[in-house]
Amino acid sequence: MAERLGLGTHGRPHHFVSAGNRNAAPLLEELARKADDLLGGDDAVPVADDTALPKKGGASVGVAPQYASALGKRANCQTLASLALARGEVPAMAGPRLFLPDGWIADPERRQRAGVPAGFRTPGTEPGIAIEEIDRLRAAGLRFGAVPADAGYGPSAPSRQAPSVRDLRWAVGIPRRRKACPADVARIFPAAGRGRPRRRHIPDRKSPPAEAVLAGAAWRSISWRRGTKGRPSARFAALRVRVADGPARRIGDLGNRHMPGEEVWLIGERRTNGERRFHLSNLPAGTSLRALAATVKARWVCEQAHQQPKEELGLDHFEGRSWAGLRRHALMTTIAHAFLQARRLTGAEGGRTHRGTAACARPARRPARHAAASVWPAQPTMPASQPKPRNQTSVRSAKVVLGPVRARFITPLQAA
Repeated sequence: MAERLGLGTHGRPHHFVSAGNRNAAPLLEELARKADDLLGGDDAVPVADDTALPKKGGASVGVAPQYASALGKRANCQTLASLALARGEVPAMAGPRLFLPDGWIADPERRQRAGVPAGFRTPGTEPGIAIEEIDRLRAAGLRFGAVPADAGYGPSAPSRQAPSVRDLRWAVGIPRRRKACPADVARIFPAAGRGRPRRRHIPDRKSPPAEAVLAGAAWRSISWRRGTKGRPSARFAALRVRVADGPARRIGDLGNRHMPGEEVWLIGERRTNGERRFHLSNLPAGTSLRALAATVKARWVCEQAHQQPKEELGLDHFEGRSWAGLRRHALMTTIAHAFLQARRLTGAEGGRTHRGTAACARPARRPARHAAASVWPAQPTMPASQPKPRNQTSVRSAKVVLGPVRARFITPLQAA
């Protein structure tokens, strides 16, 4: 790069990533615009999720014993909270952010050594980061519909209420014991045996767990998409309920209980392997069961949004310790992944599909915005014919340039 720009000096790649005072904000804005051009629309979903980067030692920024979703247990790792904009079967990450555990928040000397900026030194949560990223993407003009998230985001009432106050639709997983009341629950004054009359309402019935609420519901088998191994299906049921997440109130001998809150959908899922899942969603009351099932299952694609950058582009292979280095590495990996997804869709439009990209997942083409300021390479029109047999030399040279990019991503680049 230095030779091509005529700078006359060379720097090491890890210095390029970790050193310097480059501002990442313009790249994040451009990535958001390109993600919208590629996948934006009313049927697009920004999936809130987090991924773990296993690490040894304790000097790397944000590393601590915490739950690692990739491992299914607590482990020494870094956690990246992110939004992945998805449409159909195609995801594109919108810039992951590092989550700082409490041990790092409480240790200013440790943060200073890792170079954590002042704006990121306050306590936070993964759902809080997701809300901040949603606000950033909305400000950048991204178009999307409902916001799905897993059970790590659903139990917290503020995490559910934050999208609601922003007039956003959402669908989140919850534990099976999350309490809810039927939608027609009434508020009554408890009868006072003696003393002054009661001045605060209480619900006229108890709040049973989610699994008990749906125990007698009508369950239907629904298929929500077409996969590479056929159409996956599961049994679903849904009822309108009021989640017990309102103000706490003492109710007789039951002690302090939460009052009924917002009216939402309670959705149950029974998978073919016997596993049961429960979800909440604030989609309108007239939404069909099939649409509810498709919304809660839309978040599956975020697994690809994390797996592909890790396995193909080295998202989890960063060996530096600084906050700036990890953030830039994650941003560069995200940009590379979005670029390859754009080439993948271009190949699909030319008559070829790659790794199960269905024709229905292709977004409508729109004129690119901010063309003069764009740093994104122009996308050539891919030929409709099949690519020529691979040349081993070209494959090796492509791997040298792109790193560990596998054949499913290299194929459209060779055709170009």
